[in-house]
Amino acid sequence: MTSCGCLVLEKVEGQGGDAAARGRAKLAPGPGVGAAGCGSCAGEWRSRSEAIFPIYVMGSSRAGTAAVARGIVDSPDDPIWEAVKSEAKSEAEKEPILSSFLYASVLSHDCLERALSFVLANRLEDPTLLATQLIDIFNDVMMNNKDIYRSIRLDAQAFKDRDPACAQYSWALLYLKGYQSLQSYRIANVLWNQGRKVLALALQSRISEVFAVDIHPAAKIGEGILLDHGTGLVIGETAVVGNWVSLMQGVTLGGTGKEHGDRHPKVGQGALIGAGATILGNINVGEGAMIAAGSLVLKDVPPHSMAVGNPAKVVGYTEKEDPSLTMKHDARRDYFEHAAIRY
Repeated sequence: MTSCGCLVLEKVEGQGGDAAARGRAKLAPGPGVGAAGCGSCAGEWRSRSEAIFPIYVMGSSRAGTAAVARGIVDSPDDPIWEAVKSEAKSEAEKEPILSSFLYASVLSHDCLERALSFVLANRLEDPTLLATQLIDIFNDVMMNNKDIYRSIRLDAQAFKDRDPACAQYSWALLYLKGYQSLQSYRIANVLWNQGRKVLALALQSRISEVFAVDIHPAAKIGEGILLDHGTGLVIGETAVVGNWVSLMQGVTLGGTGKEHGDRHPKVGQGALIGAGATILGNINVGEGAMIAAGSLVLKDVPPHSMAVGNPAKVVGYTEKEDPSLTMKHDARRDYFEHAAIRY
């Protein structure tokens, strides 16, 4: 059976037998593509499904993303680094005034790790913590850690794929503070796990000052991450963020008080967290979940669900695996109103 590809909402029975006001998005079966019987459904429901914020109905394949990741990290040619060098050369020719900057930041180095160390050290230096000292620390961490080798490349791919403002890999490395702050955190995290906690905390403090991004060095963050814009992002000490997650500006993964121990959110693989969303406490945001901008989340969010509001409520589900990969942002209130009336 073929599918018309339209998003529909089903009423789902909640606990205790009460009808829940949530929907489950699925592909409605119908005639083949282009059949007349699908025209009304396609026009009406596609426009609404694409207009809701933040439903990302054009989900990408997790298997395809994993295949790309393997190609990036297993290739002997290091395609990300080769692209960065090629872009830097081209930009130096187009904008000669930046040629010295591009040579010092990219073209004078023999690998992505050393170039990144140079860029981050010069962003994070201060009068008492010199760039030369930071370069030595950062090189020692990045040149001896296989996880960082993977992460800095897969994060760069995430920025290139998901942020339309990032037209080149080199832009993430040189100009986007979301990428720079994320890689700075990764270094601090390695230092923290090595027992160099005071240095890790000093680095966290400096990252917060320079990038306006505050990630505790003990937090656990996966690979293929997008921090879009980054400004105002806060991630607490015991938070966990899975692979392929996208977080917009102003997101907080915080605690709910002064309790100790495991007290911060756990965000599953492929989730997308909208701008200004606040998620508090030791709760779970399931794989492939979507949290709308400005939402306050205080309870678990099921996998592949859409949570909206203050406090956030689940309003629907999608069968797409990883909404973080599509980054589609549209809003229209009448979608909810129409769905409530029709279903």
